[in-house]
Amino acid sequence: MSSCVIYNKDIKDMIADSRDKQIIDIREPEEFLKGSYPGAANYPWKEFDSYSDNLSKDSPIYLICHSGKKSMEICEELAYQGYEAYSIQGGIYSYYVYLMDNQYTDLAVLEEKRKSIEHSIIKKFRKELWSQFTKAINVYDLIKDGDKIAVCISDGKDSMLMAKLFQELEKHGKKNFKVVYMVMNPGYNRINYETILSNAKLMGIPVTVFDSDIFDVVDATSKGSPCYLCARMRRGYLYSKAKELGCNKIALGHHYDDVIETIFMGMTYGGQVQTMMPKLHSTNFEGMELIRPLYLVREEDIKRWRDYNNLTFINCACRLTESCASCGGTDKGSKRAEVKSIIAELKKTNPYIESNIFKSVENVSLNTIICYKTSDGQKHHFLEDYE
Repeated sequence: MSSCVIYNKDIKDMIADSRDKQIIDIREPEEFLKGSYPGAANYPWKEFDSYSDNLSKDSPIYLICHSGKKSMEICEELAYQGYEAYSIQGGIYSYYVYLMDNQYTDLAVLEEKRKSIEHSIIKKFRKELWSQFTKAINVYDLIKDGDKIAVCISDGKDSMLMAKLFQELEKHGKKNFKVVYMVMNPGYNRINYETILSNAKLMGIPVTVFDSDIFDVVDATSKGSPCYLCARMRRGYLYSKAKELGCNKIALGHHYDDVIETIFMGMTYGGQVQTMMPKLHSTNFEGMELIRPLYLVREEDIKRWRDYNNLTFINCACRLTESCASCGGTDKGSKRAEVKSIIAELKKTNPYIESNIFKSVENVSLNTIICYKTSDGQKHHFLEDYE
């Protein structure tokens, strides 16, 4: 009773099934409350057995999770017990893709939605998003005359917002640069890939898509966590494609919270003081530069913008960590998530903790540093000049 072919169902098959049916969302309650299929019951997968009395063998059962993996495990067990059970392929994201593909078939409705999204950036969230975006560009001199920038989109909330901010900048701000909205497909599953394209269509972002085999390579070669190797390979592919398209810069969607978490992780887990720079030159691709225009934008404000516009983005589209995603997201249990939790706890007693961490790497006094390294890797010790 283990064939995925038998028990996997597309969201369209579930909708087309005119029989009375039991639709069960097995994600955690906090995820379920953010949105689910209309009329679905929430039986969290960890406690699913406790809901067995609510199940009926007289009607089909459709199970929905994050990615379709946990729902398949439970589905096979239910089938073994004599239930007619199906797992929705692609999980909740398949429903979101279905909604986007069917809700905005009317071009006038689609255009109105786009205008609402854009208006929210310039008006409602002007102070939090637009002003901080343009401030970072000016403070760190991220854009120069004649730049051609590859805006790298992963379908996370951060990169999609960054793309819209660049569109607004082209309309209302600087006109001395060109932009390519670039999406790399490193081996996404079908649902994640379709979600990216649907969101790009919904938001009016003309994406340039290219494929790579990163997930396959990392899966075959990495030991332990694949994230580090995957990130390095992604960066190389992005630089290479951007250069091929005539770009001299790539823009990534790292925000303020990413910066302070990186600083904190470096100290607590890496034994070093360093930061995520707002821009840096590529060491392997001559003439290429990386910029981070969301450097001063807070993650909480990005979430507020996302929720205000009822947008749904992928938390992590990595095919190699989908088993984690089906339990509530790949971020859980990571060092970054741990640091995020520590900072949130510290903020309860010190409301300035985040800004203090951010400013700490701007207020370095070399006279009080035991040892430091220059960009060429040379170490300097305080005893060199002590006498």
